[in-house]
Amino acid sequence: AAAKVEADQGFVKKVVCEMGGKNAVIVDTSADLDEAVKHMRHAAFAFQGQKCSACSRMIVVDPEGPTGEHSKAFARRFTNAMRSLVVGDPMHSGTDVGPVIDEEANAKIMGFIERGKQRGLDCVQLEIPEGIEANTGRSYVPPTVFTGVSEDDELATDEIFGPVAAILHAASFEDALRIANSSRYKLTGGVFTRMPAHIEQAKREFRVGNLYINRSNTGALVARHPIGGFGMSGDGSKAGGSGVLLQYVAPRASAETTMRRGFAPEL
Repeated sequence: AAAKVEADQGFVKKVVCEMGGKNAVIVDTSADLDEAVKHMRHAAFAFQGQKCSACSRMIVVDPEGPTGEHSKAFARRFTNAMRSLVVGDPMHSGTDVGPVIDEEANAKIMGFIERGKQRGLDCVQLEIPEGIEANTGRSYVPPTVFTGVSEDDELATDEIFGPVAAILHAASFEDALRIANSSRYKLTGGVFTRMPAHIEQAKREFRVGNLYINRSNTGALVARHPIGGFGMSGDGSKAGGSGVLLQYVAPRASAETTMRRGFAPEL
């Protein structure tokens, strides 16, 4: 739409765009797992995972790999926390996860889930209440988490935009940053750690538009915590920040020679 030039158009159309992401949250060896699980469950499954900032990749740092105690503890706690989610009609106050936006989205998300199962990946998945789709007339996707996902798997590279999360593993915090930064889509990112050095390293090296430390990587607020793209996740200033106002004006410059050789009379 911005590229289309109208007959009477006098300026290039301005665009401030914030698009999707493949957002990663790093769970360091020193992370408080109680806090990490609570916030990451919300980031992954609130709004049915249909948020541009949703947590999609959970990168657990464990030198012992997927079978290490830290990895197993996080996966166990996260999947147990996911099981407590209530899938149902969003008109009911007790519902945590409702339907996805339409049948096309449902088919796309379920395709990712089915292909992941076909590749033999371990997953934990909730049940959709019987008859709810007929009663509500909407399409539901069961909250799903895959474990032991490789960094080049489509679950770790493609935006799914649904209630699906992938747990990956990294040998070190540096390796976790490398994996997190490997995606071209860099909207939000998160780190759970109690090591000040790793917090500072993440601020320097985690290349995302919005970095969240020891909290959910969703929930930006206009005028308080603006959000905007980075990499292939957007362009222009952050929405909700004062800098965005400059995107809507056309800058002009004026230059004048201040050395005068006499003055012309003014009538």
